[in-house]
Amino acid sequence: MTSSTSDPTQVDHLLPATQRALLHRIAVGQAEGRSPSLVAAVARDGRLSWSGARSCLDGHAPDVDTQYRIGSITKTFTAVLVMRLRDEGLLDLGDPLEKHLPGTGVGELTIHQLLSHSGGLRAEPPGDWWERTSGSLRPALSDTLGEGAVLHPAGRRHHYSNPGYALLGAVVERLRGDTWAEVLRREILLPLSLDRTTVQPAAPHAGGWAVHPWADAMLPEPLQDLGVMAPAGQLWSTAGDLCRFGTFLVQGDARVLSAASVREMRAPSTPPDPDDWASGYGLGVQLAQRGGRTLAGHTGSLPGFLACLWTHGDEGIVSVALANATSGPAIGAIAADLLATVADAEPRIPDAWRPMENFDNGLLEIAGQWYWGTNAYGLKLVSDGGLELYPLSGAGRGSRFVATANSDGDGVSADRTWRGLDGYYAGETLRIARTTDGSVSHLDLGTFVLTRQPYSPAEAVPGGVDGDGWR
Repeated sequence: MTSSTSDPTQVDHLLPATQRALLHRIAVGQAEGRSPSLVAAVARDGRLSWSGARSCLDGHAPDVDTQYRIGSITKTFTAVLVMRLRDEGLLDLGDPLEKHLPGTGVGELTIHQLLSHSGGLRAEPPGDWWERTSGSLRPALSDTLGEGAVLHPAGRRHHYSNPGYALLGAVVERLRGDTWAEVLRREILLPLSLDRTTVQPAAPHAGGWAVHPWADAMLPEPLQDLGVMAPAGQLWSTAGDLCRFGTFLVQGDARVLSAASVREMRAPSTPPDPDDWASGYGLGVQLAQRGGRTLAGHTGSLPGFLACLWTHGDEGIVSVALANATSGPAIGAIAADLLATVADAEPRIPDAWRPMENFDNGLLEIAGQWYWGTNAYGLKLVSDGGLELYPLSGAGRGSRFVATANSDGDGVSADRTWRGLDGYYAGETLRIARTTDGSVSHLDLGTFVLTRQPYSPAEAVPGGVDGDGWR
C-alpha cells in the first residue's frame, strides 16, 4: 500500500508484488529496529512511485509530508552551495581556506579537502556533546575547532569531520554576504520547490525519541539548535522533499547546479578506508557498494532521528528512509534495500535505439578494429556523437570520448580531436593522425599509438618493427 500524498507528481506505477515487498521491508525495519515511526519513499525518473510508513500509534502514521530531522544529509546541501560558488568562479576547489576565510588556524586546508573530509580535521567540535547541547555554547567559529584540530596529514585519508562543514558554511556566508540559512533557502530550496525543508521544525513533524536498549520504553530527546554547526546537520525535511532533492543529485538542474557538477560531486574524492572498501566519499556525497551497484547519497543522525537518502543514476531511482529513534533501525540498509527491490523487480526499460542525428560519413574511416601493440580494440561511433573504445577480448582500458572543436572552430570534421570522459583515459586526448595523402595513418591516444594491424612494417609503430616480421 502507499501513503496518501498531495504531491501531483505521484504515480503508483509499481507492480503490486513490488509494493508489498517495499512495505514488508519497512515494516520489518520499524519492528526489529523498535522505532516509534518510520516513513520511506521511492522515486524514479523524478516521479514519486511509492511511499509507505509504519508507526507505533494505531491508526496514525506519518506520510511523505511529515518532517524528520535529517542530520548530516544537510552536508550535501552545503556542498551544493559551495559547488555553486565554484561554478560562478568565486572560488576554486584547490583554494586554501585562508583565501576566503582568514584566521581560522587551519587555513592551509583546501576547499576540496573540506568537502571530501580529507583535510585531517577532528571529527567533532571540542566541549560537551555538541548534538545534545545548545549551539549558544559555541558562539564563534573558532569554538568548533579548538586546540589540535588537525589529527591527520591533509589529503592522505578520509576522516569524517563535522567542524569542516561548519567552516564551509562560513565560506558560503562570507562570499554571499548573507546567512547560510538564507542562502540555502534562496539558492536551493526555492528553485527545487523543497517547501518542507527548513532550518527549524514546521508542523507536521515527528518528535525525536530514544528507545531503551534493554526495555520497550521510550524517552523524548531534546531538540537543539546547532548554531554555527548548522551547515553540518541542522535541517528538517520530508520523504517527499528528499526524493526531489535526490532526483536533482542524479539529473542536475540548471537553476541550481549543472548535471556535470552534480556528477563531479558523486565521483570518489578520497581513498577508501583500509577496512572498508565498500564505501567512499565524493564532494558532500557518500558512496556505497550494494549488490553490485554504486549508490550515492548521504546518511544522517541526530539524537532522536535517523535518515538516509540513496540514489542510483543508471536506474534513475531515489530511495529515502526516515525514523524518529536515536538508534535501532538500520536506516542505511533499509533505504538501500528499497532501491534494490525496485531495481531488481522492475529494471529500467531502456530507451529505444536511435541512429545518430548528424551522421558524418568521414568518421566511418576510423571506426572498427584497432590494435595497441597486440591488444585488439574496437572503436564505435555512438548516437550521442561520441566514440567508445573498448577491448575486444579480456581486460583492457576502455573509455568514452567526446569531440572537441578544432582550432578553426570546426566541430564536425573527422579531423577533430576527442577528449576522454572516463576510465584510464579520462581527460586524455585522442587524435587522428594522417599520411601526406590524407588517409588515416594511426590514432594517437595520450601518446599511445593504435594501428590497424598489429606490428605491421607498414604501420607507424614507435620503435619500428623487426625486419624479419612475424615468425
